[in-house]
Amino acid sequence: MRVAQLAHFGRAEEVIDVVEQPDPGEPATGEVIVDTEFVPINPADVLNLEGRYGAEPPKLPLIPGAEGVGCIARCGAGVSHVKPGDRVLLPGPGTWRECFKVPAKAVFALPDGVDPQQLAMLRVNPPTAYLMLHDCVGVKPGHWVMQNAANSGVGHCLIRLAREAGVKTVNIVRRSELLEPLRAYGGDVVLIDGPDLDARVRAAIGDGALPLAIDAVGGSATQRLARCLQEGGTVVNYGLLSGEPCLIDGRETVFRDISLRGFWLRRWFMVTPPGEIAALYRKLAALIADGTLQVDVEAVYPIENIRQAVAHAARAGRAGKILMSFRKG
Repeated sequence: MRVAQLAHFGRAEEVIDVVEQPDPGEPATGEVIVDTEFVPINPADVLNLEGRYGAEPPKLPLIPGAEGVGCIARCGAGVSHVKPGDRVLLPGPGTWRECFKVPAKAVFALPDGVDPQQLAMLRVNPPTAYLMLHDCVGVKPGHWVMQNAANSGVGHCLIRLAREAGVKTVNIVRRSELLEPLRAYGGDVVLIDGPDLDARVRAAIGDGALPLAIDAVGGSATQRLARCLQEGGTVVNYGLLSGEPCLIDGRETVFRDISLRGFWLRRWFMVTPPGEIAALYRKLAALIADGTLQVDVEAVYPIENIRQAVAHAARAGRAGKILMSFRKG
């Protein structure tokens, strides 16, 4: 089977290769074989290839990938909740491979008739946005939430999930050409980042309650979000696109009681019962099915062109996600 493998860290498109590995064989009792269809390339994947993601670099050799979608090919004895042909989320990490042999309890059937490319992006960005919106701070209908990197996959999901919950969004971007597309997508307020961000946010939302800011950038961008929040508000950081640590000065933390906390989806997987995980994914899959959640796809590459795909995913100024396909033909 074809597998994407990283043997050493470096420039993303120069260090990733597709290699052949033995097929996983027949499923044992309680196991299933899953054939991969599509996998996305997320910013964390690019950072992983460069050795810059997480508290310490992962062990090598490494099969990258945190999510994707595939179909059940074969079931072992004792498996009844899924059957051959069912579409399922790939259990990560290590999803950039042609097929899996996994415990059947690790997968569940997704709804029929849903775009598999959209389902390939279900495992990471939608739950990240949903959990930061609903589980970190008591955001209520009528409140505002703000985010930077609003043109990202998480950013698009947050806009739609907030609207479904009756919450308004302030969306911060760095390029003027992103303003109108994000407004058309449903962002209530879309602004260019800058040193006077807090004044422009207040002018836009008036006396509206703004208890939560979502930060994917870190560095001084974290401080700019903090200044926009109401007293006692919280900044939730889930990424460091700037490559710099989060900065918030004492005027915010001491005198305005602003809090900074982190979010890592993998930790949520570690502490959450499987039934709750499956329930959230079924809810999010239904939102994809009814069109509430949709992420633009800019390009789909066959897995053989993985280096071109990774280079495209690392490029600034993209308008959508980059996917890789393991489908033959």
